[in-house]
Amino acid sequence: MPAPGMIIFDCDGVLVDSEGVKSDIVARHLAKVGIAITGAGLIERFSGVPDREMYRALSLETGIAIPGEHASEALALKLSGCAKQGEALAMPGVHQCLDALRDVGVCVASSSSPPMLEQVLRQTRLWDRFAPNIFSAAQVKRGKPAPDLFLLAATRMAIAPEQCLVIEDSLAGIAGAKAAAMIPIGFAGGCHCRPDHAEKLYRAGAGTVFTEMASLTEYLSRLF
Repeated sequence: MPAPGMIIFDCDGVLVDSEGVKSDIVARHLAKVGIAITGAGLIERFSGVPDREMYRALSLETGIAIPGEHASEALALKLSGCAKQGEALAMPGVHQCLDALRDVGVCVASSSSPPMLEQVLRQTRLWDRFAPNIFSAAQVKRGKPAPDLFLLAATRMAIAPEQCLVIEDSLAGIAGAKAAAMIPIGFAGGCHCRPDHAEKLYRAGAGTVFTEMASLTEYLSRLF
């Protein structure tokens, strides 16, 4: 593979190991409006998808209206829950990976809200490695698996989509990268990933999949 012009990192499940924490909080909060689903169930169905689209899908499916204040409450709970994890929320090996890519263009493209992104990236000492090149699904009409967020990142970074390599842990993210004509790489090293997750990422279209940040770092270092 020729060296790409930029690497786009997803946040939750790639830079920070937060999917399990956040999904369990949301599942418990959804139970208050009568929607029964587990944290694992949310990850299976909605990993990588913006909250607004997840809530819309669950409302249509169950016939239960989810008020706007419920989503705001859930965000506050997620912020609090992630804050308790402190710097330990960083994916093991992520700083070493970024150290090896100091001369490479990088950015973040995440389905998380701007407040969530800022908190988790700051508490894990990752914010300054990417800012101001941190993009949220709140900035586009359609979230992953649509390509909009990735195309926004490429436009802002002035890199052609086909020159972008995307690191993603979710099926929605892999689909979005493919739809944007980018090069998708799967990462299945988060605590939320089941033993078959790597195979699912391959089937979704990831060119290669890594289960440890050290292996991903070695691979990326060879490309540059």
